[in-house]
Amino acid sequence: MTSLRTLLTRWLILWLCVLSFTLYGQNDSSRLDTTVFQARVFYDLVRQRHPLIRQAGLFGDEARQIVIQARGAFDPKLVSHYDRKEFGSDLYYDHWQNKLAIPIWPAGIDLNISYDRNDPAGRYINPEERTPPTGLTGVGLSMPIGRTLFIDARRNALRQARVAQNLAEADRISLINKTLYDAANAYWDWFLAHQQRRLLTDGYVLAEQRFVALRLQAQLGDVAYIDTTEALITVQDRLVQRQKAIVDEQNARLQVNVFLWTPDGQPVDLPPYSVPQTPPPALSVDIIQQSLLDQVAQRHPDLLKLDGKLQQLTIEERFRQAMIQPQIALSASLLSQTPALDVGYDWNSYYSFRPQNYKVGLDIVFPLFLRKERGKLREVQIKYQQTLLDRQYKGRAIVNDAQMAYNQLQALISQITTQQRAIENQRILVRGETDKFLLGESSLFLVNSRETKLIDLQLKGESLKATYQKAVAEFYYLAGRTIDVNN
Repeated sequence: MTSLRTLLTRWLILWLCVLSFTLYGQNDSSRLDTTVFQARVFYDLVRQRHPLIRQAGLFGDEARQIVIQARGAFDPKLVSHYDRKEFGSDLYYDHWQNKLAIPIWPAGIDLNISYDRNDPAGRYINPEERTPPTGLTGVGLSMPIGRTLFIDARRNALRQARVAQNLAEADRISLINKTLYDAANAYWDWFLAHQQRRLLTDGYVLAEQRFVALRLQAQLGDVAYIDTTEALITVQDRLVQRQKAIVDEQNARLQVNVFLWTPDGQPVDLPPYSVPQTPPPALSVDIIQQSLLDQVAQRHPDLLKLDGKLQQLTIEERFRQAMIQPQIALSASLLSQTPALDVGYDWNSYYSFRPQNYKVGLDIVFPLFLRKERGKLREVQIKYQQTLLDRQYKGRAIVNDAQMAYNQLQALISQITTQQRAIENQRILVRGETDKFLLGESSLFLVNSRETKLIDLQLKGESLKATYQKAVAEFYYLAGRTIDVNN
């Protein structure tokens, strides 16, 4: 009778073990009340709606406005000046001067159209400023001959503004990559926290069932009550781990919520029953990632920014070299008497546009020591050397960082494969230990120890999966590329 009671007890305990082992390790995604939130969908939502991604899209608009401002230096300008003086019923002078300056891009030439009218009735007007009663019209050009022949301040500003568009594009790509990289870390941290909570919850339930079975044995007199103490300690320890895992998963969900926004820019939270996807198998990185690795030195946004700064400094250096030359400005205009409104223009008139009716001017400015110009040129040259050295250093550092991330990916693939084999081998040990317990050749303590080891191996396996996915995101980020949403 005792032997039959013992056998029934063992079968009951075994049934609890098999039931708990069957339930252990089931994914929450198999539940009907859960929804799998795919990583690809998450990345798409971040790319479309996150405020930082939207902010990155404004960088190009800002750079285009700077170009428009620089082009404003080439806008035609209309200037009008009127000055009149009367005193003691005497007209001293009555000046009206107008000028339309139209900048022309080549060689910094300006087309000038002027109209001046100085009332000859003025008693104290300078004779050289006298004009015909209907006014004096002039059409001519002003052009630099010396320092600003090939480049001047306005052309320098426009060229640098155009290069700044490339800098803005690099900033845009960099911010997008950083945001998606942070989002990937948050998502896979959530996955790991979810898997840890699930495995530790299953482990807690398993330990509790073990404790119930052992207590039943003690009540039947097969074991001493003191033997249930260790089983109770295991339950309590697993309960503490489970409680911590629940809090970790809640916090991980909050981190994911940071990247979720509605189309109108309002924050939104994960649905209560959403769970992360199971990561795809770790594939070989010898094809796609190797091609990315080969492009790091040419397409990384940080290096593109430094290349843009070098271009700007090259343009600035050309401008500063030109400033060392003498400043010579030549202006020439053909003059003509302005016809009256009711009279047509007489091309045969002595005061019409003729070669002998002209005004010409020449301005020459040349600082004797050129200390300001030489100092500014040398400053730009030093900045160029500093930026070039920074480009060389960062280029080497970025390539090495990407290579290290690539090496880590390769190592993680091997580690995940080895860990999966270890988990399968541990499952074999658990099943074998369970069979030995059924035959009375083992103890509940050894079965519990085997399954505890299985829990630890599975936790490490999930951690390696999350680490691999985060390493993929890190590799794309270090390579200066946007995460592949289909990865």
